Amino acid sequence: MTISSHLQELNGLPAFDFPAATAKAELPAPGSVAWRISVDSYEAEEEWEEAFARFLAAVDTTQVTTLIVGSWSDAYDSGPDSLIAAIVAERERLPALRSLFLGDITFHECEISWINQGLVTPLLDAFPELLEFGVRGGQGLRFPAVRHERLRSLTVETGGLDAAVVRAVGASELPALEHLDLWLGVSDYGATTEVADLAPVLAGSRLPKLRSLALRNSEIQDEIAIALAGAPVVAGLEILDLSMGTLGDEGVEALLSGQPLTHLKKLDLHHNYVSEALRERVLATLGAAGVEVDLDEGGETDDDEDDDNVRYTAVAE
Repeated sequence: MTISSHLQELNGLPAFDFPAATAKAELPAPGSVAWRISVDSYEAEEEWEEAFARFLAAVDTTQVTTLIVGSWSDAYDSGPDSLIAAIVAERERLPALRSLFLGDITFHECEISWINQGLVTPLLDAFPELLEFGVRGGQGLRFPAVRHERLRSLTVETGGLDAAVVRAVGASELPALEHLDLWLGVSDYGATTEVADLAPVLAGSRLPKLRSLALRNSEIQDEIAIALAGAPVVAGLEILDLSMGTLGDEGVEALLSGQPLTHLKKLDLHHNYVSEALRERVLATLGAAGVEVDLDEGGETDDDEDDDNVRYTAVAE
C-alpha cells in the first residue's frame, strides 16, 4: 500500500486546496475548511512560500483554524525548513490555528520514505494553542523533546522512523495529549526503534490523558504487542491500534493472555498475519465483550528462496 490520496479532512473540516495563481475560484469562509497549500513536486511554477504569501493576502487568516502543508517543490530532494520558517514568521497572523499537518504528500508527488523532513518542533513552539499536529515522512525528521500544554493529538507517519524521534516523543511533556499515532516502519527505510525506546510511552505516567494509542506500520509488531500485554498505559486507553504491521499469532497470544482488554472501545489490528483460529478467539473474547475489533487481514506473505514466510508492513517506501 502507498499513500495514494490526500487528506480529505482535518480537525473535522473538509480539506480545500488553495488555488494556483492562475486559477479563478471562489474561496470558502476562512474557518469553514482545512486549507491545503501545495505546489507541484516537479518543475513547480511557484515555490511553496510564494503560494503561502498569496494565501495570507487572499484570506482572513485570523479566522483560519486548520492548515495542511501539502507538497513543496522537490520534496524528494529538499526539506521544509524554509516553509516552517515562513509559517513561524507569520504566527501572529494565525492566532486561531488549532490544527496543522506537515507533508500531505502522495506517492505520485513523492514516496513517503523519500520525503525530506527536518526540525519540525519550531511549529509547536510558535503555536502554543495548537491542539493537533501531524507530520508525514521520516527522512531527516528531527523532533527533540518539547513541552506543549495544549496539544491533544500527535501523529508521525513514516515508512521508517528513527528511534531518536520515538525517544524524544516519550521524553516530551505533553500533559493534554489524548491521541498518539506513530508509524514505526521498517529498517530498510530508516526504522531503528526497539521496544525499549517505547518504555516512557508504555509506562503511561508521562501522558496522563492518553486515551488512543497507535503503534503501527511496524516490522516489530509482535514484540510491541508482547510489551503492551503488561504495559501500564493500556489501562487508561479507549483505543489501541496495532494495525498495518507484521502482527502474527505470537503477538495476539500475548495480548489475550495479558492484562484485560475488555475496557477498550476499539482494538484495531487490521493488516495482520493472524491465523483463523486465533482470529476467532479474539472475536469471541473481546468482540463478545463489546469491544470493536478490526481484524481485516490485509497482509500477504511471500515465500523467499529459503521458504521462510516474509511479512510486509502496509507502508514502507
